[in-house]
Amino acid sequence: MLIKRVIRVMALSLAVVLLMSCRSGSPQHNERAEASSPSGTQDSELKAIYDGLGQSGGKVFALDPKQSDVRIYAFRGGPFAKVGHNHVLSAPMFTGYFYQPPTGGTGTRFDLEFRLDALEIDNPEYRSKLGPAFASKLSAPAIEGTRDHMLGADNLEADKFPLVTVKSLEITGETPKFTVKVQMTLHGQQRQLLVPLTVEGLPDQLVVTGAFSVRQTDFGAKPYSVLGGLMTVEDEVVIEFRLTGH
Repeated sequence: MLIKRVIRVMALSLAVVLLMSCRSGSPQHNERAEASSPSGTQDSELKAIYDGLGQSGGKVFALDPKQSDVRIYAFRGGPFAKVGHNHVLSAPMFTGYFYQPPTGGTGTRFDLEFRLDALEIDNPEYRSKLGPAFASKLSAPAIEGTRDHMLGADNLEADKFPLVTVKSLEITGETPKFTVKVQMTLHGQQRQLLVPLTVEGLPDQLVVTGAFSVRQTDFGAKPYSVLGGLMTVEDEVVIEFRLTGH
């Protein structure tokens, strides 16, 4: 009897996963994604701030999305985790600036922001380079299903809280290794984090690399879950970046 019950539960879970994965993305989401861009009011405000900093001396670097990478890794969880998939979310568009004062020390700062509703989900090229845990190939309907699940009303609520911002508060260390206290805004809530950075190329160019992890629940978001927790998205996600500035 126990074996039969387990088989029935597994069959039910597979059916639910297949059903939810086959949901297509909504036209409303597609319209928002096309309309969103790294420019706009937020970008204008940041540009004005960094223009002012540049006029006071030092160097301002504008971060270049085409030569940079911002990626978020989300992991499958729950007793039936192997039925699900790990995911890679990337930000092909973002706005960011880095300021190095004339002294090269106190006063250094940076800002980065991107939109959840403009994220790219499970780019096959990115997945293929991450090894067996990400090797599965996902169909277009499955990818749109992931978008609906992770960015929808039951998780990160991208419609309601589209903007993610990372703002430096304090930078310590010496080239090329630094520790930065940042203020991160996600899901409409702010938290402070410590992030290790490697900064190279100064004073003529800028390449910043680093990674850190956050818990969705720390920002008031509820990680996606089905079947009473038999399949979930893990609370902790990893954010990895390589930012190039000119």
